[in-house]
Amino acid sequence: MQSRIIAILMLTGALTVAGAAVPPSAPTYGVRLEKTWIPMKDGVRLAVTLYMPANLKSGERFPALLEYLPYRKDDDEAARDYGTHTYFARRGYVSARVDIRGFGASEGAPPDREYSAQEQQDAEQVIAWLAHQSWSNGKVGMLGISWGGFNSIQMALRKPPALKAILAVAATEELFKEDVHYIDGVFHVDEFELTMDLDQGRPGAPDFSLEESVIGPRMDSAPWSLNYMKHQRDGAFWRAPLRPIETLEVPAFLIGGLQDGYRDSIPRMLEKVKAPLKAWIGPWNHGFPNDSDYGPLYEWRDQAVRWFDYWLKGRDTGVLKDPRVVIYQQHWHPPEPESQDVPGEWRAETWPPAGLTPMTLYLQPDHRLSSDELATGRDQLRYMPSAGVEAGFWWGELLTDQRPADAFSLTYDSQTLPEEVAILGLPRVSLQVAADARLADWFVRLSDVAPDGRVTMVTGAGVNGAQRDSMAQPEDLVPGKTYPLSLDLHLASWVFPQGHRIRIAISNAIWPMNWPTPCPMTTSVMLGGDTASRVILPRVPVHGPAAPAFAAPEPVEEPPGIKGIGGGGAAWPGEWTVLRDEAKQRSTVIWKGSTAVSYPWGRFDHSEKLTYDIDDAHPDGARVQGDSEYIQAVKDHVLTWRGRLDVSSDAQTFFYKYTRTLLRDGVIIRTKTWEEPIPRDHQ
Repeated sequence: MQSRIIAILMLTGALTVAGAAVPPSAPTYGVRLEKTWIPMKDGVRLAVTLYMPANLKSGERFPALLEYLPYRKDDDEAARDYGTHTYFARRGYVSARVDIRGFGASEGAPPDREYSAQEQQDAEQVIAWLAHQSWSNGKVGMLGISWGGFNSIQMALRKPPALKAILAVAATEELFKEDVHYIDGVFHVDEFELTMDLDQGRPGAPDFSLEESVIGPRMDSAPWSLNYMKHQRDGAFWRAPLRPIETLEVPAFLIGGLQDGYRDSIPRMLEKVKAPLKAWIGPWNHGFPNDSDYGPLYEWRDQAVRWFDYWLKGRDTGVLKDPRVVIYQQHWHPPEPESQDVPGEWRAETWPPAGLTPMTLYLQPDHRLSSDELATGRDQLRYMPSAGVEAGFWWGELLTDQRPADAFSLTYDSQTLPEEVAILGLPRVSLQVAADARLADWFVRLSDVAPDGRVTMVTGAGVNGAQRDSMAQPEDLVPGKTYPLSLDLHLASWVFPQGHRIRIAISNAIWPMNWPTPCPMTTSVMLGGDTASRVILPRVPVHGPAAPAFAAPEPVEEPPGIKGIGGGGAAWPGEWTVLRDEAKQRSTVIWKGSTAVSYPWGRFDHSEKLTYDIDDAHPDGARVQGDSEYIQAVKDHVLTWRGRLDVSSDAQTFFYKYTRTLLRDGVIIRTKTWEEPIPRDHQ
């Protein structure tokens, strides 16, 4: 009898031979798509596309994989979804793609923010529904990139009974400091606001219903950017979607990119979480490992199957015998933002990394970085509000030469390095600073200076001076008073070559990444003394333990009838133009992006534009104007959605205005404007 039970368990995938890893599930199934509804307790129905295994054997049961997004499954994300979810369906998973309430094909009004209580309550019901379907084995995994990674982590912290494992790519659990609304605690506006504020007004494809019960709640829903601007400090609003990360019990596979703005969550979770974790950090930006702008590129879906096979099917694929952390050690490359393969090597690590030896360098009055504490001094810097365009739009992406940004910064260089220096981790910077104004921000960039003078940025970070002690309880600076500032730069992996120099650059602006503080001013950095300004680099051996090999990207299945026009894809990264009026000391940055896609029911065109303006003599009067347009040709008519965002400021107030407009065949059929002054809260 015992041998019979073991045989049955092995056939059902509930048991594998101890100590002998098995290969991940093979692509033995066909695929069929089923579109249906998931009922919520309040009567609203969420739209789901189930990517189902076909060619089933009698009585087969499958685990479910959930991806849960506002990014419309039936049009905007249909091509990407198809290539992802068919892969899992062919390997014996029911892969469920669900639009959150009020977006895409799902019913209801949009919630008032991302990661709302409503979104999370709905997700718990979705997970329970998936676990109780006739085809289900009762186990659910959750996966996603960016938003889908964020809410995978959030749902794992809520511990719904059927959720057994997650995979989160390019995600974070820190919403105020690391999401795109307040980068390092400083107000930020980018194309995400344009996209989400306008997406709230669109009904589902392919019908694009103009019925009042459908279009009314969407077109009239308040733009999220207005809500975010009213919460300019950390606190209950930003913490509401979260539970303490150390309470995570659901196994998590974390994938991150060294050119992505959300990468710090991975080392933080590795240090705080006791649940089984697996981390894979590559040279990628905000994308999956097989389609990042920066390579080398690898297949990730096979690794996802190994992970979910273990937790959802009971197959010992050996995934828990893998190194806990596999990370790409980046080597020097010139400062070029184009798509490229970043030179480097993979290393298998624990966390903190093996052989970590902190390397402390002190800022010197002669603008050197040195391991010796020498003379005391005071370096001053006149605030240039328009400085820092070269430092990028968030703490990610590959960038151009940093010398123009360094020209308006205090810079400190090491001696020419006699040997290679490798770092892996979060560099820590401690400064003694002062300002002759009540508000000031400080930004620190770590760079590699080549013998020919080219400067490649390695990492950086900023701190809102008013939030020096607490992001939740900011306080004005006392002009002239010296304050200690400590900040961790964002996760870095780099090898400084022999003959290069290490540079620290300090400024009070990185524009337009961060909204400028309102007052002209001069700031100071104090050098030497008992609390000398310094940087502590996480130095590691140049070569780490070898990592397992990863597979090259596999072909991605394409859905029938959907085709990108002129490249398709996303509007980002688009095109950047920087204009400077030297006579008036004004700077303008213009960003444009566009995309077009053909669907069986018509063509979709999307264009966006952001214009940032700053006057160096009057930084209180900064401004950004954004325009977004969606044109949807469908059946016998054309629908056009337009969004117009205008945010400006003076010393005490932000001035917010947003207009959402819908046209049919060029005639306005709905429009609504939100306009409101919002007090500046230490921004």
